[in-house]
Amino acid sequence: YFLDKSDKYDSRDVERLQQDDKWVENYLIWRHDVVDDTLKMIDESFQWRKEYTVNDLSESVLPKWLFEIGALFLHGYDKEGYKLFWFKVKYHTRDPKQQLDKKKLVAFWLEHYAKRDHGKPLTVVFDMAETGISHIDLDFVRFIVNCFTDYYPNFLTKIVIFEMPWIMNAAFKIVKGWLGPDAISMLKFTNKNDIQEYISGEYLPPNMGGTDSFKYSYPPLVDDDFQTPLCENGPITNEDEHESKEEIDADTKETGEVNEAQNLNQKKMNSIEHISKSEETDKTEVKPKNAKKALTTFKGPLLHISPAEELYFGSKETGEKKCLIVLTNVTKNVVAFKVRTTAPEKYRVKPSNSSCEPGTSLDIIVSLHGGFAASLQDRFLIMAAEMDQSSGAGAPELTQFWKDVPRTKVMEHRLRCHVIESSKPSSLTLKDNAFNIPAKTNEDLHMQLTSLLQINKRLEEQMHRCLWFQQLSVVLSLLSVTVAAFCFYLAYAQRS
Repeated sequence: YFLDKSDKYDSRDVERLQQDDKWVENYLIWRHDVVDDTLKMIDESFQWRKEYTVNDLSESVLPKWLFEIGALFLHGYDKEGYKLFWFKVKYHTRDPKQQLDKKKLVAFWLEHYAKRDHGKPLTVVFDMAETGISHIDLDFVRFIVNCFTDYYPNFLTKIVIFEMPWIMNAAFKIVKGWLGPDAISMLKFTNKNDIQEYISGEYLPPNMGGTDSFKYSYPPLVDDDFQTPLCENGPITNEDEHESKEEIDADTKETGEVNEAQNLNQKKMNSIEHISKSEETDKTEVKPKNAKKALTTFKGPLLHISPAEELYFGSKETGEKKCLIVLTNVTKNVVAFKVRTTAPEKYRVKPSNSSCEPGTSLDIIVSLHGGFAASLQDRFLIMAAEMDQSSGAGAPELTQFWKDVPRTKVMEHRLRCHVIESSKPSSLTLKDNAFNIPAKTNEDLHMQLTSLLQINKRLEEQMHRCLWFQQLSVVLSLLSVTVAAFCFYLAYAQRS
């Protein structure tokens, strides 16, 4: 394909394909690991991406009125934690002169989200309330379908269709033919009574039976998730007052010590082998005591961030209310960063607005406070940008820096929350009393491992004995049955 059509591809897409394993994997998943079908999909999507100049789509190249009308936007999450992509069908009318710009608007939003959240799937919501024949545009609908079936692999979780008028049933029979069996299973026809099976009321407008007060407006571009900056320590509630200033200072001091120890280890955090190596340094007691290394690391141009995608919090029953985010500066300059969240009333983050020296690592402690519990809908945004060597790193300098830095030079990475019922998270998780538990040395771990092996050996011996007794019991039972049957046979024969 490349030899025949290299001039039909954007070189940036080809370069990304060679470097981004996740992108390749998504194509394979969407085509059920059939390589020929996967190659065909990549070829078609790459040609389409160059034709629509997807990599260069921005607000400045599209008509402003397309954004102002509010027919397409991203807002909220479904019950599984997937972002909602809204199509307000009543604002769409057929117009051949505007068709290309409208299609580019769809591509803009999909590419905007794909770059922002690294290809995490979407849930599409077609709000068809107050629509009729004038809003039916099969060519536009087919383009939207093709975006998800041919151009953006493994990008669709479900299509929620709200209050589709009966007059459009015939049109949707045609649409089903375009979707294919996999996508058809994702169609969810809903009304006001059952839409909350898929989307909770907090992200539904009142006309859908929800309580979301969100009103679309432009400018700026809708990014409703992270409007409120996160305070350093958050509001202290009565339940948090036991954490004194001295304890917070001790945490900060310990965090500083942690950073020094992690400078040597952080570059290998994405390998499982490093987990065993890092355990050998636990005896220095410089790491958060109950933290577990993340198995994945997001490797950004400025910062490497662990964990890569999810922060693991426990339920109210498990009591796990602290998580650790590790930032590693991979540049030769100081990198400023700040953290925002969709739920600033729930979380405290230390530090939430600071800087990281070249080649060093920094721990960010995220903790729930009060009686709050983490939710699948909660998100965290880490923003980072390089600073000049002459710039100071104090609070005033950082405030001015974030006012002046261009948006194009800011690296953004998002983390979602994951709530677990057990106390075995796979990311960096801290319990409330994590800083008070003595660190286990290698000798302690070796003794525990030896003890577990001995217990396991005894259990195996007991199991073997049980199996032997069970087999013996079966044999004796069979012999008893045979003897009894033989006795009955003899008795019957004598009577005869």
